Amino acid sequence: MSEKRPARQPHSGHHNLDPHLPRYAARTAGMTASEIRALFAVASRPEVVSLAGGMPNLAALPLESLSSQMAELIAKDGLTALQYGSAHGVPALREQICEVMALEEISAHPDDVVVTVGSQMGLDMVTRLFCDPGDVVIAEGPSYVGALGSFAAYQAEVVHVAMDDQGLVPEGLREALAQCRTHGKRVKFLYTIPNFHNPAGVTLAVERRAEILEICREHDVLVVEDNPYGLLGFDGQTYPALRSMDPDNVVYLGSFSKTFASGLRVGWVLAPHAVREKLVLAAESATLCPPTLNQLVVSRYLATHDWKGQIKTFGENYRERRDAILSALEQHMPPGCSWTHPDGGFYVWVTVPEGVDTKAMLPRAVTARVAYASGTGFYADGFGSRQMRLSYCYPTPERIREGVRRLAAVLESEMDLMRTFGSVNPRAVSGPENPSPDTA
Repeated sequence: MSEKRPARQPHSGHHNLDPHLPRYAARTAGMTASEIRALFAVASRPEVVSLAGGMPNLAALPLESLSSQMAELIAKDGLTALQYGSAHGVPALREQICEVMALEEISAHPDDVVVTVGSQMGLDMVTRLFCDPGDVVIAEGPSYVGALGSFAAYQAEVVHVAMDDQGLVPEGLREALAQCRTHGKRVKFLYTIPNFHNPAGVTLAVERRAEILEICREHDVLVVEDNPYGLLGFDGQTYPALRSMDPDNVVYLGSFSKTFASGLRVGWVLAPHAVREKLVLAAESATLCPPTLNQLVVSRYLATHDWKGQIKTFGENYRERRDAILSALEQHMPPGCSWTHPDGGFYVWVTVPEGVDTKAMLPRAVTARVAYASGTGFYADGFGSRQMRLSYCYPTPERIREGVRRLAAVLESEMDLMRTFGSVNPRAVSGPENPSPDTA
C-alpha cells in the first residue's frame, strides 16, 4: 500500500500568485504584461472612442472578390494550401515580395526572403539570432512597443537615441555608440522604423539615411529596418529603403498587415545571404512552417488584384483620418500641447504640458469614453510620461473628432487639478510592455 501524500501546502509570498515562479528561465523577468491591456476590455465598448489601437481599416477591401478567390483556391489547390510547407516560404510569394520591395528601390533575390508569421516573428527571430543577454540594441526613442518586448525577452539592453521632425538624429547615434564603446557594452544592431514611425509618426529624412548607414558601418553595427508603413505615404511618395542603400549590412522586415490584411499574419525578412539560412532554421524551430494557406491567399491576391490601387485607396482613407485628427487637435487641445504631423502611416505623437502623466490619466480618459496609448510603453527606460500615441487609422473622421474633443476635456481637467494641487501624477518608471494587437 502506497504512502498517503501530504496535502499540498500553499506557497508564501509571490509563490501564492504563481507556484511555477522558481522554475521559469531568468529571461522571463523581462516579459511584463502591458500596463494598459486591462483597460482595453472597457476601451473596446462601442461608446468609447479608441485612439489607442493600431488596427488597419479593412472596409475598403474587395471582400466579395476575395471570397470567391479563396473558395477557388481551396477547390483547386486545397491539398497544397492545407498541407505543411517550407519554413522558407512559398516560392511564388517570395518572388512577388521582391516585386513589392522594388517599389522602394530594393533589388533582392527570392532566396534571401524568409516568409514569417507577421513581421513580429521576424523581429523575434533576428533578436534571437544576434542578441545574447546584456548585448545592446540601439533604438529610436520612442520605439515600437512590440520590438521593446522582444528585446526584453532576450535580455538585451535598449539604448534610445532621440528623434526630431526629420527622424533619427545622426549625432545622437554617434554619441550613443561612443558611450557604449566607452563602457564596454557590445552593440549588436540599430533597430529603426524609418518611414511614418510607430509611434512618433515622423519619417527619416532621405539625406540622413546614408549618414546613419555609414555610422553603423564605422562601428560594425548591423541595421534592422522595420518598414510596415512605407507604401502608405499620403502624397504617393515612397522613400529609398535603407536596405536599397546597403544590402550587406541591413536586415529588412516587411509585412502585408498594413497593405492588405492583418489577420492573415504574413510578413517577411530580407536578410544578407549569409544570415538567410540561420533565419530559416530559426523559423523551423519556432513554427516549423508559416501557414501555407495564408501565403497562397496573399500570393493569389497579388497576382489577380490591383494591389497597388488598393494601397492607394488605403492611403486616401488614412489621409482623410489624419486630416481629421490634426484639425481636431488644433481646435480642441489646450495650450502647451504639441504633436507631430505625419505624412503617412497610422499615428500622431502628442506631448502634453509638464506635470501631466499620461499613464496615470488613462483610466480617467477611458471613464470619459476615449482611449489612447500612454507614452511610457514606448520607452525601455521609463520615459514618455508626458507623451501619448493617438491612432487615427481605424475610427471614422467623425469619431476621431469626437474622441479628440473628449480627450482635450480630460486633459483640461487634469491641468486644472495640477494648477490647484501641484503635480498630481509623479512619473512612473516601468519596463517595456508586451503588446496586444490593440496596442501594436
